Amino acid sequence: MTFLDKYQPQLLSLLRIVAGLLFLEHGTQKILGFPAMTMAVPPEAATMIMVAGYIELIGGALILLGLFSRIAAFICSGEMAVAYWMVHVPKGGPFPVLNGGDAAILFCFVFLYIAAAGPGPIAANQR
Repeated sequence: MTFLDKYQPQLLSLLRIVAGLLFLEHGTQKILGFPAMTMAVPPEAATMIMVAGYIELIGGALILLGLFSRIAAFICSGEMAVAYWMVHVPKGGPFPVLNGGDAAILFCFVFLYIAAAGPGPIAANQR
């Protein structure tokens, strides 16, 4: 037993809160324009960006709060898998260091873990 074992449930909640907050920020950028995006959105991608933004905004908020976090995390994980293969792989092949998809992969698997493990003890609900 390591000294961190006794804090495992609380650390799961902390992981969920931090990941949700970071994901929420991506949603506020796309939907609310804050912080400002550094790249222009091509017109043909505007609908896809808006859908992604709402998933990130709503899903990130639900994950942050620990409210319906399992289903929200599962949906957000799927969004990140789609984003990686549709947006990042065409930019630089399958290597995240070349295509800028590191965050998409991390979000995908962190959210998949949260969907399986649950929100932890510090959450609005335990579903």
